[in-house]
Amino acid sequence: MESNKQPFPKSRYLVFGLLVISGTFWDLYSKSVVFSSLKYPGGVSNWTQSWFGGWMQIRLYTSFNEGALWGIGQGFTAVFAGLSLLAVLGIIFWLFVFRGAASLWLTVTLGLVMSGTLGNLYDRLGWHECEVAGRQLFAVRDFLSFTFGNYHYPIFNFADVFLVTGAIMLGLYSFLMDVEPADNADSNAKNKQEPT
Repeated sequence: MESNKQPFPKSRYLVFGLLVISGTFWDLYSKSVVFSSLKYPGGVSNWTQSWFGGWMQIRLYTSFNEGALWGIGQGFTAVFAGLSLLAVLGIIFWLFVFRGAASLWLTVTLGLVMSGTLGNLYDRLGWHECEVAGRQLFAVRDFLSFTFGNYHYPIFNFADVFLVTGAIMLGLYSFLMDVEPADNADSNAKNKQEPT
């Protein structure tokens, strides 16, 4: 029985691995540096960058999130940690077992999602060893604070940036991926049936 799974270049392992390692490293390194210097929670930096006459601003502000992106689902850290583990397994299977890595776009997309997932999973498992009032925190470290006029965007980190970027790329992939034309599919099916 002939397999219909597309082969993919072995370099996709390298692309995926480099994205995951560099993205996860940058997320964890940036969290460590900011939280070590500003302390937590509620440490505010003196550094502020402004654009559009001060309407848009960014500063560093340490915060913990026991939920998911944008603070959704507070207190469900264990649930989100479990979902993160499932996502890690799902990504590996999608790319390398079901051969999604045939697409470079999908390889990059899921590399970003994986690095964001691992960065926040590290925090949810409490490996950052942050304590507040003597209690070990199993929560994600956030520190990027944006303000747009009077609106304060939810504080986030680089893992969130990777996750959102990957989600946007995945959405684009679902709309723009190449679909084999019907007449080509018919001719390929006929060729497979012809004896050699």
